[in-house]
Amino acid sequence: MTRKARQLATVITGQNTSDGACVKLKRIISPQYKSTFDPFILLDEFASYDAADYIGGFPEHPHRGFETVTYMLEGAMLHRDHLGNEGHLRAGDVQWMTAAHGIIHSEMPEQANGLLHGFQLWLNLPAKEKMKPPHYQDFAAASIPQVSLAEGGYIKVIAGSYTGESGTVTGVVAGVTTQPTYFDISLSPQQALDLPIGSEKTALVYVYQGELAVGGADKRLQAGQLGQLIDGDSLLLSAQDQVARFLVLAAMPLHEPVVQSGPFVMNTQEEIDQAFRDYRDGVLTL
Repeated sequence: MTRKARQLATVITGQNTSDGACVKLKRIISPQYKSTFDPFILLDEFASYDAADYIGGFPEHPHRGFETVTYMLEGAMLHRDHLGNEGHLRAGDVQWMTAAHGIIHSEMPEQANGLLHGFQLWLNLPAKEKMKPPHYQDFAAASIPQVSLAEGGYIKVIAGSYTGESGTVTGVVAGVTTQPTYFDISLSPQQALDLPIGSEKTALVYVYQGELAVGGADKRLQAGQLGQLIDGDSLLLSAQDQVARFLVLAAMPLHEPVVQSGPFVMNTQEEIDQAFRDYRDGVLTL
């Protein structure tokens, strides 16, 4: 069966900003886009050798109504939450946190110098799951499958499945309603990849190193750019004259109203107002 290559529909260039305690980062998907990339709400990249850019970290703060996915490329981050959980994230590790009903947590660098580089993704929850008990999962780098490609590249399969010559490899994350795909991919110069992605899913590609041709056409994504690809069931991706490294994110859209304010993502303004009241009254996590 012949697959149809998705075409590049939207390109976003990440904007430099800060969050938490003045942590410098690049914001690629902002909550202002609301349902544009349903169910993806936010995507940040943080990357700096200068401790002054990240040492303040993200002190204690609340969340309700969605999931946060933290993926570390370099450096170390300590997660703590109100349930008494601690997660020590190091290079290659992933934390998949489901805030749901409510969680109060902090994310602080566990280093005073050197490169800190990683991503945080916000993934929306369906209305029926927004008030479930919170939980999180930590995945060590060694547990995340990596598929070697014939021409020297690789695919780290964090969530979803990849089928290659040696069979199907499934990521460590499972049981998520939106059926997410989260791949970290590296391609050698001039290497091409045809990646099946179901036509019903929202599909995004974020390039963080090099340059990538997408859609089998003369369209490019540069480092720091995200593209949404539509109308098809595969992604045709080709590195150019240097190594290209990028994230592929895909998931089933929820087709539900999105109201976001600060650390809360709900379906109505009334639910947002209730979340702020619950936080002020100390019952967000009860």
